Amino acid sequence: MDRYIAAKRVGLLGILGNIFLLCIKAAVGFLFKSQAMIADSVNSASDIFASLMTFIGNKIAREPEDNTHNLGHGKAEYIFSLFISLSMILVALKLLFDSIYTLINGSELTFSWLLVIVCIVTILLKSILFLYTYRLAKKHNNILLNASYEDHRNDCIVTTFTLLSILATLVGIHWLDGVVGIGISIWICITGIKLFIGSYNILMDISIDENTKDIILDLVHSYKDIKKVDEFYSTPTGYQYVVFLTIYVDGNLSTFASHNLADSLERDICKLEKISKAIVHVNPI
Repeated sequence: MDRYIAAKRVGLLGILGNIFLLCIKAAVGFLFKSQAMIADSVNSASDIFASLMTFIGNKIAREPEDNTHNLGHGKAEYIFSLFISLSMILVALKLLFDSIYTLINGSELTFSWLLVIVCIVTILLKSILFLYTYRLAKKHNNILLNASYEDHRNDCIVTTFTLLSILATLVGIHWLDGVVGIGISIWICITGIKLFIGSYNILMDISIDENTKDIILDLVHSYKDIKKVDEFYSTPTGYQYVVFLTIYVDGNLSTFASHNLADSLERDICKLEKISKAIVHVNPI
């Protein structure tokens, strides 16, 4: 299974799973006036949007390079992950306002074992989705998969606190409902901000990480005919990078030999997982 098929499956499973959870959370949340459960249901609604963005972004990103997009469409992953992050932040701010209002004015939560059952079902389903997505995310370097597994993990934690706030009403602690709602909204906001920063960096052409750069330079220095390396540049095309560098060789080396050396170096650099293309310019020294 390649990274794009994996992301497609995760997106579809996320949409189906979250539609189911949204329906049961919203129904029991409004029925028993649980602000934490309502916040949790809104979180599921944002998850549906996130899964949809994963599906669409992945479909565009897998398109190969063409005459109008010479470096491919890989950045679509990051454009759509940016949409996901913004939606998460907006949802979090609305939930924060509602939860603070509930905390100040008092919770109207009515305890029901149905609320407890919905929490347990959510935790079990999200745990399964988390484990499945986590395994694929570790296998494929895809920001959409990473965002999905983090989202499923967060949902497990969020719903656990929702469950605690519901159980707390059994001993007369009603204020915890609003507190948990606030905690959920802050958690969603922080996750959204982290995702935004990661997507923004790629879209703003952040340079390749220092570790990979050092590996490439070590590879260059392994060629005894390369006397010097200069002008190392890189630009992301999605989850991979295009690398540009200038090497210096003996001026007495033939044009054919020097370019053959550059071609060999380009092939070796492209064997690295993070590199989609290497462009080596040769100068005499």
